[in-house]
Amino acid sequence: MSKAQVIHRLGPPEVMQWQEWAVPDPAHGEVRLRHTAVGVNFADTYHRGGVSHPWPVPPCPVVIGFEGVGIVEAAGSDVTGFSTGDRVAYGIPPLGSYAEVRNYPADKLLHLPPELDDRQVAALLMKGMTAHYLLHRTYRVKPGDTILVHAAASGMGLILCQWARALGATIVGTVSTGEKAEAARMAGCHHPVVRSEESFVDRVRDVTDGEGAAVVYEAIGRDTLQDSLDSLRPMGVCAAYGHVSGPPDPIDIIQDLGRRGSLFITRPAIMHYVAKREDLEWAAEDLFRAIGNGTLDANVNYVYPLSDAVKAHAAIESGRTLGATVLVP
Repeated sequence: MSKAQVIHRLGPPEVMQWQEWAVPDPAHGEVRLRHTAVGVNFADTYHRGGVSHPWPVPPCPVVIGFEGVGIVEAAGSDVTGFSTGDRVAYGIPPLGSYAEVRNYPADKLLHLPPELDDRQVAALLMKGMTAHYLLHRTYRVKPGDTILVHAAASGMGLILCQWARALGATIVGTVSTGEKAEAARMAGCHHPVVRSEESFVDRVRDVTDGEGAAVVYEAIGRDTLQDSLDSLRPMGVCAAYGHVSGPPDPIDIIQDLGRRGSLFITRPAIMHYVAKREDLEWAAEDLFRAIGNGTLDANVNYVYPLSDAVKAHAAIESGRTLGATVLVP
């Protein structure tokens, strides 16, 4: 029998227990895969703590995680396109990646190009597809645009900086420390701002000669949202895709959006952008190409055994990590 990080009650990192976890034969439309690498996302900490965001958490006992790379071991009935031995990857629910072995729906599974590294993809897939829709669909970044990226040294922020730089954008990025400022700069952030030392609103206005940013990728929430809106140019876009400081206060569309210059605000979520198979494949193909040609590096700075997932969660919740974290079965 395989093992998994099983949660019997929702709460702090210690609620995850490394134990045996039965995996049935794959059902209709599913494959069984054995993980070679598992991605860790900040959203995993929400799920572990009982916050059903951005996806619902099944009742306990439950295994969390929604990003992984592995090898197909078996296929259920009516599965086409995937065979035993295929290298595969996924970056969206159903939850269950914190396990040595799991079943997963074939219609959400992706073939992994042979030249790509398992850990890089496990660390990049969900974040990379998120960056894809943020940069190409929520607001289509163009050469010459100035953009604001919050948490620019996080796993997600580093990907946004790398890809936006390749698209020709000028990037202002917020961070919490000088060390993180340097990490963001190395990833392509032209103007890193330590939030405790400098106003990012003033920096954006200075960089844009007073105009404001075309788009802000808002990942912090309550602590920054109003200032993020102040950073935008007229008709600018606030893509509020995360809220690590807590949900923001309600938005007044007249005072908060109209008064500042006909601003747009959206709460984009990956499940809507990849709901169709063709959109999932488009995002993954663009991402795999960007990894393969060197545009993107996952910055996998932390690798833990899957059995040490508790330590991985404690580390990312401390706010001291730089780059991506991966679990290895």
